[in-house]
Amino acid sequence: MRSRGYFIAGTDTGVGKTHVTASLLAAGRAAGFSVAGMKPVASGAIQVDGRWVSMDACRLAQASGQSTSDSDLNPYCLRDAVSPHIAAQSEKIGVNIGAITEISTRLLKSHDLLLIEGAGGWYTPISDRESMADVAAAVGFPVLLVVGLRLGCLNHARLTLEAIRASGCEYAGWIGNEIEANLPSRDANLATLGRLLGSPPLAFLPLSGSGAPDPEHARTALARLLA
Repeated sequence: MRSRGYFIAGTDTGVGKTHVTASLLAAGRAAGFSVAGMKPVASGAIQVDGRWVSMDACRLAQASGQSTSDSDLNPYCLRDAVSPHIAAQSEKIGVNIGAITEISTRLLKSHDLLLIEGAGGWYTPISDRESMADVAAAVGFPVLLVVGLRLGCLNHARLTLEAIRASGCEYAGWIGNEIEANLPSRDANLATLGRLLGSPPLAFLPLSGSGAPDPEHARTALARLLA
């Protein structure tokens, strides 16, 4: 298989981008692919053995089994759990999109599959002038949209798809991620999303109480992505 890369975007923060990305990585690893995840920008870190780490980035590394250095896995690990541009300003850090693209190019060359997880929503700021949309456009990978199933997801999904296309990025499809138990009219919402987004979901990941990767359901999405 030729190397493939995808940018994982979300309709908002807290919709399960990390869960979906880790699940896809675990499915790829189980299929025998060399896989790697990357979280270019992360806000909200904890100290582990005297160093600041992003738990989202750690989940990607654990799911993939990659031995990537911290500086490649998560080049910008910001301590405060606030918008990345605010966290970066407080630490006097400038997010360099060129550095992110250099790392992604290098990782793609050494892996069959590279998944880059964004932070927050599509237009989440990373500086006064740039957002995650600029990162996605610079990397140049097709964009996989994670839709967190909750009230408001129809509007958020349609707006995000329009924004992805307005940014000049290729749209690879969407995954429905259940984040609320007993969502009213769940199946009707999924059907409506399919109509609004132009295709059925690549997969639907049911609510996970453990938060562990879901390679079983992600296997379907991965097969459709790589077809």
